[in-house]
Amino acid sequence: MRGVLRAEPLWVETFTGLRMRQFERLLKVVRERGGNGPGGGRPWCLPLADRVLLVAVYYRTNLTMRQLAPLFGVSPATVCRVIQRLRPLLAIEPTTRPDDAVERLWIVDGTLIPVRDRKTGASSRNYRFSANVQVIIDADTKLVIAGARPVPGTTADAKAWRGSGLAAVCEGVTVLGDGAYINTGLVVPHRKRPGRALLPGEEEDNAEHRRVRARVEHAFARMKHYKILRDCRQRGNGLHHAVQAVAHMHNLALAA
Repeated sequence: MRGVLRAEPLWVETFTGLRMRQFERLLKVVRERGGNGPGGGRPWCLPLADRVLLVAVYYRTNLTMRQLAPLFGVSPATVCRVIQRLRPLLAIEPTTRPDDAVERLWIVDGTLIPVRDRKTGASSRNYRFSANVQVIIDADTKLVIAGARPVPGTTADAKAWRGSGLAAVCEGVTVLGDGAYINTGLVVPHRKRPGRALLPGEEEDNAEHRRVRARVEHAFARMKHYKILRDCRQRGNGLHHAVQAVAHMHNLALAA
């Protein structure tokens, strides 16, 4: 059975949110990371471009394996194998300390992602079984710098940040966080103290802090256009790979 979707501009732009030239950059990265190598068995029935498209469509639409299979003309088992094989190769590039670190401004925040895996998530404040994912973005470009491994949704942002290892990525860079990141070394808003209101200058600082920090919320909103981050059915490392891949596609869509 021949599938409907192919790595052609009409289908790529309709189903992935990427322009064709952006998708080609993603394909180039996957190929360089060995995505076209042997899968340990029979040759793949789809070319690499179609397989990368399949994974991108899966993350964008969150369709089930059974729903994706007829769109690409393969079996549900093949869809599963393609996703398992390629999902680590779509990840965002590891970040190194920028040369102009002193001049950069980054923003960190955590977002709750509903999950089905009981070992990954926990019943959290959004009344769903969720995982907390810490993400850093660049305040100027809104590009994702790095994302941490998910932790249970009941984990406080400050604790998740300390255990994420992201502080090493941010060495020498000014990083904004909200009031949940107090005593973490990040730039946080001024807090009211018992019996003392905020000074006028502190109110103005907080207003500016909120205005800039809102950019990370805008980035989360764009990333959650990929519906895998609204209800992740993947288990084990599936959510981590999904966040890393979505961050990569988010950056491609903004930068290209």
